[in-house]
Amino acid sequence: MTTVTTPLRQCAPLLLCAMALAGCANFSGIAPTTQQLRAADLGLQTSAAVPAPQIASAWWRAYGDAQLTELVEAAIANNPSLQVARARIERVKAVNEVVDAALLPSVGAGLDMTRQLFTSTGMYPPPLAGTVRETATLQASASWELDFFGKNRAALDAALGQMQAAQADAQAARMLLASSVARSYFQLLRLQAQSELVQATLAQRDQIRRLVQERVQAGLDTQFELRQSEGALPDTRLQLEMLAEQMQLTRNALAALTARPGAAIAPVLPAQSAIQLMAIRPVLPIDLLARRADIAAAAQRVKAALSDVDNAKAQFYPNINLVAFAGMSSIGFDRLMDAGSQQWGIGPAVRLPLFDGGRLRANLRAKTTDLDAAIASYNAAVLDAVRDVADQIASTQALARQQTEQAQAQAKAQAGYEIAQQRFQAGLGTALHVLAAQTAVLAQQRQAQDLLWRTLDTQVQLVRSLGGGYQEEALAAAP
Repeated sequence: MTTVTTPLRQCAPLLLCAMALAGCANFSGIAPTTQQLRAADLGLQTSAAVPAPQIASAWWRAYGDAQLTELVEAAIANNPSLQVARARIERVKAVNEVVDAALLPSVGAGLDMTRQLFTSTGMYPPPLAGTVRETATLQASASWELDFFGKNRAALDAALGQMQAAQADAQAARMLLASSVARSYFQLLRLQAQSELVQATLAQRDQIRRLVQERVQAGLDTQFELRQSEGALPDTRLQLEMLAEQMQLTRNALAALTARPGAAIAPVLPAQSAIQLMAIRPVLPIDLLARRADIAAAAQRVKAALSDVDNAKAQFYPNINLVAFAGMSSIGFDRLMDAGSQQWGIGPAVRLPLFDGGRLRANLRAKTTDLDAAIASYNAAVLDAVRDVADQIASTQALARQQTEQAQAQAKAQAGYEIAQQRFQAGLGTALHVLAAQTAVLAQQRQAQDLLWRTLDTQVQLVRSLGGGYQEEALAAAP
């Protein structure tokens, strides 16, 4: 036991000297300059009487449309973008395991067998000098870097931060993909509803043309009125063709999002009015920063950058390794296993950078700059998130008011249409008056469909801006 501890005791002054020199590490003039925003800095608040909205991770199921659910979940399972994100997570995990291994002892074994000519003018004395001999070494070795100054721990924390950032990025990509599918699906429903209304408008305008033609034949109208009524038909058919093109492009987009180009979406889609709107309170929650995966990813990158700075600072301190070996070494293969061929050794190895031409300070400055950039990116993500939610809340509230006004306008148009029908049946009005009143009703119905689509689209964007249920799955902590 004495033979093992004596070398360590003899090296104790060296260790103390190295640690004393480490106190001379110079970090002056190198520090981050960017401050990280907090929730209090953004004025995030919510009324106790109005609880913050709770969103399920599978929020798309709340709309009650089986085809929408199937499309979203197929996209999450098959989309190449998410598969890339998952592969990135696995790669970061592998890097994390490599860094983690630096905290543990390293043990190895080796066997070297060599036939060589020993130099006559070197360090080997006779009878070895100038002869050809066999040498053999069978040895086990172990080393353990004692992480006194936290260099390896900081590297591990940085790797963990990058892994959690990759996981949060995958969740953000999942949220964006789900919202893109839902928005495209609702757009397809809108285009279908618009197409049905335009077809009704085309039939109505053709009826107007026939009535005008009859009036021209009766001498009640001129060719001018007839040409006007005929000119409305090509314009309406043009609208139908444009809607058909947009519907096909939207179907193509859904096929790409779900990574199923050959799969056909049901030709008969549900009406927009059949979709159940989600009950979401349009408020800006105080815990918004914990709800969004993109902010969590940015926060984890700040954490990783902080750890990188700690690692760069630890590079200024000594590296202390505990090294040991034991085995057999001999000249001549036949003597390798003799008792006299035993050898062993144990002791610390200390390395301290003294003069490096500024390399360590340059590395620390680079890592500090990376930290500033990570904090700035985080702040940008936070500000964008707050603006995003505020925009969706403003649009949600404005749409509610617009729908109220539009409903009143549609009721007035419907009442006018009914009066025109009654006057026509009583012989007090013409069929053209009825058709003109019907045109106003069709226009209001089309506006109602547009407002309903905008309401669905805005609600999906509000769900996305509120994190889409990420808080329930929280793979990474908020700052």
